[in-house]
Amino acid sequence: MKLLLANRGIRPDSKDNCGRTPLSYAADGHEAVVRLLLDRQDVEADCKDNEGLTPLSYAARGGHEAVVMLLLDRQDVQADSKNNDGLSPISWAAGGGHEAVVRLLLDRQDVEVDSKDNLGRTPLLYAAWRGHEAVVRLLLDRRDVEVDSKANWGQTPLSFAAGGGHEAVVRLLLDRQEVEADSKDNSGRTPLLYAAWRGHEAVVRLLLDRRDVEVDSKANWDRTPLSCASEGGHETVIRLLLDRQDLEAELRNNC
Repeated sequence: MKLLLANRGIRPDSKDNCGRTPLSYAADGHEAVVRLLLDRQDVEADCKDNEGLTPLSYAARGGHEAVVMLLLDRQDVQADSKNNDGLSPISWAAGGGHEAVVRLLLDRQDVEVDSKDNLGRTPLLYAAWRGHEAVVRLLLDRRDVEVDSKANWGQTPLSFAAGGGHEAVVRLLLDRQEVEADSKDNSGRTPLLYAAWRGHEAVVRLLLDRRDVEVDSKANWDRTPLSCASEGGHETVIRLLLDRQDLEAELRNNC
């Protein structure tokens, strides 16, 4: 059979125009096929495609736990390999909310839990951005996770969670002492501004309950949470912001 395959020019590790091999395609959820291909000595288990993605990256991105386990059992598979954009398998898994796969990767000593992509985004930031509460909990349980790390443009996991309206994730992050609730990105935008801008009432309430959040903080071009909420016509958020401003004014007058 091997001789027949060789005579026909069929190679189990051949690449298509995208640089993907049969294993790369099979890793996207086809466990039995992955087993079959990994039994071959002429199949490279960690081969990268044109975008720098390995079979493990595809399996992690799709949340295919069984396939991830098969690939991690191979000594020739780099568990923390990055693609051309700097994303590692744990970043893919965290961004997709694949809790079981994140657990598998966190159990590996050769996986950097706080790995940053080319834009400075960590697995925690990806999970917070997409609102994956269970994955955020997993990552926050790690002592080596920088909870308030900033991406290249200065946004934190809290900024992304607030902007996405992910109330449960915002609560988890605000419960951490090292999280700066009023952190500004490179454009001067705070988590409150992001939440107000997009009309996320529940998140705005959470942030306004914090004494360390400035309700009238100005971003570049003098934009405030109130002006951003007004632009979007978010009436309830506007009422919350005005009530907080009135309360602060009253407290100042009574001092």
